[in-house]
Amino acid sequence: MSAAATTFFSVDATGIVVSVRLTPKGGRDAIDGRERLADGREVLKARVRAVPSEGEANAALLALLAKSLRVAPRQVSLAAGATARLKRVRIEGDAKALAAAIMTLAGDEKP
Repeated sequence: MSAAATTFFSVDATGIVVSVRLTPKGGRDAIDGRERLADGREVLKARVRAVPSEGEANAALLALLAKSLRVAPRQVSLAAGATARLKRVRIEGDAKALAAAIMTLAGDEKP
């Protein structure tokens, strides 16, 4: 796995932390692969139907990631970016399995 392939998430002892670009009011709840930002960082693109008020879009994002990765909702939490479009989401669990699953969600066959 090359370094460029993993720039949108990092692995630690308790799971992974994923950089996400969220589009609220996106018409549907979906993961749209990954994207390279103008500054060179990579993020996982996600869209949710929820509006960005009172944490509704953040809650929808956490639920979408939990469902997509087949983990319990309590394992997914917002680490940074509560009011920003760019967010960092912590997902607790088996880091190796989560890394493989997030790479698949991003559109890569295998890590």
